[in-house]
Amino acid sequence: MKKQYDFSKGERGKFYRPDIKLNIPIYLDEEVSAFIEKIALKKGIHRSAVVNDLLRGDIKLAEVLE
Repeated sequence: MKKQYDFSKGERGKFYRPDIKLNIPIYLDEEVSAFIEKIALKKGIHRSAVVNDLLRGDIKLAEVLE
């Protein structure tokens, strides 16, 4: 690393996008991933659809318990 950097020609906020939507990766434990994969293959759908369905069910349960 340099001791000093020259930011005199830098532009503040050049890459800032207030409306951007980020898809953050989620890392599953091996056993959870294997379970999800098994369901996805059985139903013939993508793993992300299985995860979303399971999480939606959990959200509904949590809302009922509130």
